[in-house]
Amino acid sequence: MKEIYFGLGSNLGNREQTIQNALQKMAEKIGKQQSCSAFFYSEPWGYESENGYCNVVACFTTNLALIDVLHITQDIEKQLGRLTKSVNGVYHDRTIDIDLILCFENGESVSVQTDELTIPHRFMKEREFVMTPLKEICKYPIP
Repeated sequence: MKEIYFGLGSNLGNREQTIQNALQKMAEKIGKQQSCSAFFYSEPWGYESENGYCNVVACFTTNLALIDVLHITQDIEKQLGRLTKSVNGVYHDRTIDIDLILCFENGESVSVQTDELTIPHRFMKEREFVMTPLKEICKYPIP
């Protein structure tokens, strides 16, 4: 059983409700939600926008393969109105963003490095909107 920590963010529409909808869909398709941080509000990271973000970090348990979890979260993003992904460091406003941040199996940190998926998330330590909520709920030392 894996414990996956996800970062969710939204800066368009009803941000809090969109995040709640994403968490519900994740529980239906990925596994049991173990915990979720409080809402954390932040400015856009890596680009300029008048639209501030609402963010959370949530932990789910699952037996699914990490690549399958990635594909499920990308499908949920599309269902909730995300039309395009960020490419080559070019960011933009979005209804929802779901990132796999960390994964633990039997209490040990799992590392993945492929063209499609990197865990731990490569920018997590640069993002206060990830680290503050992650520290709130993560029961393991953060690698």
